[in-house]
Amino acid sequence: MGNVPGMASVRTGLGPVHFVERGQGLPVVLLHANLHDHRDYGGVLDGLAEHFRVLAPDWPGHGASGPIPPGRTVGAGELADVLVDFTDRLDPGPAVLVGNSVGGFAAARLAITHPERVAGLVLVNSGGFTRRGPHVALGTRLLGRPGIYRRVSPFLVPRYMAPRTEEDRRITAETVARGSSGTGARTAAGLWRSFGHTSFDLRPLAARITAPTLVAFGRRDIVFTRGAGRQTRAAIPGARLRTFDTGHVVFASDPAGFLAEVLPFAEAAHRAARGAAA
Repeated sequence: MGNVPGMASVRTGLGPVHFVERGQGLPVVLLHANLHDHRDYGGVLDGLAEHFRVLAPDWPGHGASGPIPPGRTVGAGELADVLVDFTDRLDPGPAVLVGNSVGGFAAARLAITHPERVAGLVLVNSGGFTRRGPHVALGTRLLGRPGIYRRVSPFLVPRYMAPRTEEDRRITAETVARGSSGTGARTAAGLWRSFGHTSFDLRPLAARITAPTLVAFGRRDIVFTRGAGRQTRAAIPGARLRTFDTGHVVFASDPAGFLAEVLPFAEAAHRAARGAAA
């Protein structure tokens, strides 16, 4: 893929990743969910960019980034590797990472494997820290089949999004449309299959997370429930939980409420990181 107006790109192990950059100062990185893209953060990007240098990439196979290389199966672990490459190439310094869903998994794994790169974590309806019962294993196996995902997504996406704003409805419609294509269904199914792998369970490693962590959960999400929010908070030392009356993409449903929590958190996390480095 060539240049995309308004976006820059970096090379990763899964090909070029395009990203938006706004603002100046200390870095904040915004990571989106499965079959979504960086535009999910449109309602909060300018508010964050008034205070920080904001980097918002599209995962490989998503948005403006290039397609997933032929023959490659991409799961959550591969996206976490892409985040390592992304921070390698750009070297923004310790960043506050805001990760939604699989983006939260990637952010948390970076905090475990490369703690020097992470000033703070904001995990938004994030995977990686919930108990894995038989129903979870069955759901990931079924949704890990492209044909099943393609049939189920028109019903599943509106349920987890619980749309209440025009932006929610746009995100819902576009995510459903992507999942209706063969390429989109294969991409989504590959990620869903990976959610059933033992490597997706970060709880055994969560004590290694030393960055300040804010767990933001939308209580109307049927996939990542309020119980998942409590489990995430319990797994990560010192994490704080804030629950919103929204679906999966909290910052699209309640941008003002999200910014009210995240701006002071990010400022405090960066102050603490600078103090520790002094």
